[in-house]
Amino acid sequence: MTVDQISSVADRPGPAANADPARAEERPRTSMTTRRHRAFYRFTAPWIIGFLLLTVLPMAYALWLSFTTFDGISPNWRYVGLGNYRELFSDRQTWDALGRTGLFAVTSVPLSIIAGLGLAVLVNRPIKARGLFRTLLYLPAVVPPVGVGLAFKALFDQNSGAVNGALTLFGIDALGWLADPYARYVLLMSVLWGAGNIMIISLAGLQDVPRELHEAARIDGASAWRTFRSITVPLLSPVLLFQTVTGVIASVQTIMPLLLSPDGTTAGVTALPQSNYLYMMHVFSQYFALGRYGYASALLWVLFVLILIVTGLIFKFTSGVVFYNVDPEAKK
Repeated sequence: MTVDQISSVADRPGPAANADPARAEERPRTSMTTRRHRAFYRFTAPWIIGFLLLTVLPMAYALWLSFTTFDGISPNWRYVGLGNYRELFSDRQTWDALGRTGLFAVTSVPLSIIAGLGLAVLVNRPIKARGLFRTLLYLPAVVPPVGVGLAFKALFDQNSGAVNGALTLFGIDALGWLADPYARYVLLMSVLWGAGNIMIISLAGLQDVPRELHEAARIDGASAWRTFRSITVPLLSPVLLFQTVTGVIASVQTIMPLLLSPDGTTAGVTALPQSNYLYMMHVFSQYFALGRYGYASALLWVLFVLILIVTGLIFKFTSGVVFYNVDPEAKK
């Protein structure tokens, strides 16, 4: 091929050049923002679908059940409107269970946060084998609640428990740990057993506190306790708020009393010690022992509303004492 032939081939217009310029301008162009939005919804679609199917739909179904007398089996049910809710507000057993649940939350949540924060402060110090201690203290938190319940039930069994076995060595009679009045203390100990989870979150918050502030306080002559109270705790306040909210929600929904019950079955919820008959145990008894699905669903929806109210109050009364490095309400 000669040089002239090569030049003629190179000068020929390609397919893109032959295309109509007007048509090319009419084609819609996808902006970068639109592509990012599409990518966001593609990545979050599994969670959104799961949230709708596993959370929104069951909650809507429970709301519908709360207006009926459905028992889970019999087709002979009827619509009663607000009848279950009227019965709920006049049920003495419901209010007693709710009061015990509130007392349990007020007791267990602060103790768990203090225990977790104390452990975090200890393992945040420059000591040998620090990683090993962190692992050992966190391990109890990964044990499933069923395993924790069975372990504590075996430890505190009146006849064959290791705790009573140790007490008999000192001449102390065996105690009925799983009955009143000791059952509440076993329940509280089972909750504190998982303080390693709070420890990890508190440890992450401690490592985010600037060391320069501690060094400046030390130069000014501040004691370790004054530094912790005036610097560490204010900077940890968002973490403590998060732990308080999640702790309250978890405490009012705990099923640990059922796992610690002498019977150990769902039917045995009616034989629980009075001190451990919390709100969720009352819901369990209505669902599985009595088969009152409609009334139990009303109990759950009332609990859901109460959790929303308590969470809102916590945010309202702590808004002036929680310190944020960045204003959470600032416009981006």
